[in-house]
Amino acid sequence: MRAKVMLVSGGNRGLGLAACRQFAALGHVVLLGSRDIAAGRAAVESIGSERVEAVRLDVTSQAEVDQLAADIDQRHGRLDVLVNNAGIMIDGDGGTSTSIRQADIGVIEHTLQINTLAPIRLINAMLPLLERVDDARIVNLSSGMGQLSDMGGNYPAYRLSKTALNAVTRIYAAELDPGQFSINSVCPGWVLTDMGGAGADLQPDEGVDTVVWLATADEARVSGGFYRQRRSIDW
Repeated sequence: MRAKVMLVSGGNRGLGLAACRQFAALGHVVLLGSRDIAAGRAAVESIGSERVEAVRLDVTSQAEVDQLAADIDQRHGRLDVLVNNAGIMIDGDGGTSTSIRQADIGVIEHTLQINTLAPIRLINAMLPLLERVDDARIVNLSSGMGQLSDMGGNYPAYRLSKTALNAVTRIYAAELDPGQFSINSVCPGWVLTDMGGAGADLQPDEGVDTVVWLATADEARVSGGFYRQRRSIDW
């Protein structure tokens, strides 16, 4: 199996770190994106693999994203896999109500910038590199909280951002050549991370299983889907 070049945003902790660890164990070249490069390098040390490199990546900065694309081009000449993992869930921070009836519009705007618009920025910047391979894969970390089929109340910023991210996945799937590209959304489940909290029932390595599967497995070469535990779920 040819080693793939993979970029994971928000790779310095939680699900992103688990994905980087598993990709490296499979023998791939992993670019661990981190807004804080020191945290990224510490994460690389925790993995202990020469196949993983920390790269500075603030997903809200067009200049940084463009620079990273140029660096990947110069060093690797291609990109096989992009995992849009970086995300936030800040509804309720500072005692703000999480009801949409008292929604903080600024919180919604900031959440959309990171959870929805940043993946578009990254995909578009990396497309010239992804187009150089025959089996390019993009995986977007979404959430069941963004499912229209099971939409609940509260956490409006997070819910809206993930519903919109699912739409982003479907739009790209419709526009990109399915013979060359696959792009899918993943709900990792309720995972024990800083975002998921102490009561979660899955470990990060379990949460990223479907991400790794979609990024690497031959039988997972599908596009425009929404998955949890390797199974298609409703939008």
